[in-house]
Amino acid sequence: MSMRTKFLRLALLGSVVASLGLDPALAQEPKRGGTITVATVGEPTTLDPMVTTADLVGAITMHVFETLYTFGDGLTIVPLLAESDPIITDGGKTYTIKLRQGVKFHDGSVMTSADVLASFDRWKAVADRGKTAWSYLTSVTAPDAHTIELKLKEPYAPLLALLSLNNNAAAIMPASNQANPMTKYIGTGPYTIKERRPDQFVVLARFPDYTPRSDKPTGYGGRRTAYIDEIRYVPVPDPNTRVEGSLSGQYDYADSLPVAAMPRLQGQKEVTPVLQKNFGYPTISINNKGGLLTNMTLRQALFAAVNNEDMLKAAFGSTEFYTLSGSLYPEGFRFHTKEGIEAFNQNNPAKARELAAKAGYKGEPIRFLTTTQFDHFYKIALVATETWRKAGFNIDLQVVDWGTLLTRRNNPALYEMSTVGAPFLAEPSLTFTAGSERPGWWSSEAKDRVVGAFNAESDPAKRAAMFGQVQKLIYAEVPYIKVGDYNVLRAKSNRLQGVIPSSWSYFWNAWVDK
Repeated sequence: MSMRTKFLRLALLGSVVASLGLDPALAQEPKRGGTITVATVGEPTTLDPMVTTADLVGAITMHVFETLYTFGDGLTIVPLLAESDPIITDGGKTYTIKLRQGVKFHDGSVMTSADVLASFDRWKAVADRGKTAWSYLTSVTAPDAHTIELKLKEPYAPLLALLSLNNNAAAIMPASNQANPMTKYIGTGPYTIKERRPDQFVVLARFPDYTPRSDKPTGYGGRRTAYIDEIRYVPVPDPNTRVEGSLSGQYDYADSLPVAAMPRLQGQKEVTPVLQKNFGYPTISINNKGGLLTNMTLRQALFAAVNNEDMLKAAFGSTEFYTLSGSLYPEGFRFHTKEGIEAFNQNNPAKARELAAKAGYKGEPIRFLTTTQFDHFYKIALVATETWRKAGFNIDLQVVDWGTLLTRRNNPALYEMSTVGAPFLAEPSLTFTAGSERPGWWSSEAKDRVVGAFNAESDPAKRAAMFGQVQKLIYAEVPYIKVGDYNVLRAKSNRLQGVIPSSWSYFWNAWVDK
C-alpha cells in the first residue's frame, strides 16, 4: 500500500480572474524558444537553496535544484528525484528510498546515492530545516548506489514534507560540490544559472540534458519540460513599478502587486491579472530568542492591542482580497480548527496596558522591521505601529529593503518583530510550528509536548484533530501574530502560456506564444 501522505487540494489553484491563457478554447501546442522576464519583489539574498527560508530564493532556485520529493496536485507529496514513494517500516522509523537512475547534474555527472548522502550532510550543517530533520534522524546510509535509508529515533510525520520544500531545501547536489558558501550552482533541474548581476538580474538557461520524469505533470511534480530558452528574473522593489512594467509589456510575469492595481489590469489586451485566492497569511513574526519579547507576557500584551481588521483593510482594502480569520488554516483545509481563536482580533488597549505593566515594561523601544517592497507588509506595519503607540508601546519602526529584513531577522540581537508572510502549506510543521532553529525561535516546554505529540502521530485524521491543541497553544504563547488570510495579485503577459497559478510560480511546462 502506498505510504504517500494525502492532503486536500488548495482552493487557490484555479482561483484566477480572467483566463490566464488556459481556456480550453485557447489551447495550443507548446512551442520551444523565447525568453521571458519576471519581475520579483527584490534581489535574492543568495542562490543557495539550502541556506535561506526566503520564498523568493526558493521560487528561482527550484528551477535549478531538485529534491527527492515535491508537492503534486492537491499538495500530495510525490517523488521527484526519488523513483517512487518511500517504503516505511519499523513503525515509521525507517524510510527506504529508491533513487531514479541516469539523472544528470549540470556538470554532466550522474546522480548516485553518494551525492544524496553528501547533500544531506550539507543540509544538516547549513539549513535550519535540515537541523530540525536531523534532530529526529539517527542515520542516513546508502545500501547501494541507487538506494538511501533513513533511520529515525521516533516516528516523525513531517519528514517527507521537509524533503519536498523548495526553500531551506534538501536539494541534491554533486558530492564534489558541497562548498559553503556555494561557489558553483550545480543541480539536476531543467534550468541552469547562466548569469547573475546583483541588483540587475538572474538569468536561467534551459539545460539541454535535463532528465525528466516520465509521469504526467502534477503540481510541482511529474514531467518537467523546459520550453522557454531563458528566464530572466529582475528585482523591481517598487510595487507600482511592477504594475507599470506589466502594463507596458516590459515584464511577462510580475509578482505581489498592490490590490489597488486590479482595475487597471482588467480588460487589457496584452496582460491578465491573476488573483490567487487563499494564498496565505501575513504575520508579525516575533523574536522569541533575544530582546524584550522573550517575555511571553509582553508578547501577550502586544497581541491584546492589535486590531486585525484595521490592518487588513489598510493592506488590502476590500474583502475581495482578504478574510478576517483567526484559524491558522482556512475552511476546507484538513487542519482548519477554531480552537483558541477567541484571542484573535482583541483590539483591547486597556488589557494590553495591564499586561505590559505585569510584564515590567518601562517604555523600552521595540524594534519592528518592515519593507515597502511588499505593499501589504508596509501598510500592516503602519497600522500596527500606530495602534501600539496609542496603547503605550514605544515602537521603533525600521523600514528596510527586503534583503536587509531577511538578513537582520536571522540575528536575534537586531530586532523584536518583523512583517513576513507565507503561503498555506500542506504540513503545519513547515510554517506554523517551525523548529526552534528558525527565525522566531519559538521554544517552550509546552510546545515540545504538544507539537511533539502532533509530529509523532502518522494517522492523518488523528493529526488533523490534534492540530486544534497546537493552534490553541500558539494563541496562548504568542510566538507570532497572525494578521489574517489574503489573496495575492500577480500579472501575466498573454504571450506567456501554460503557467499554472501556484504558491511559488514556476515556468517549466510554460511557453511563449511568439
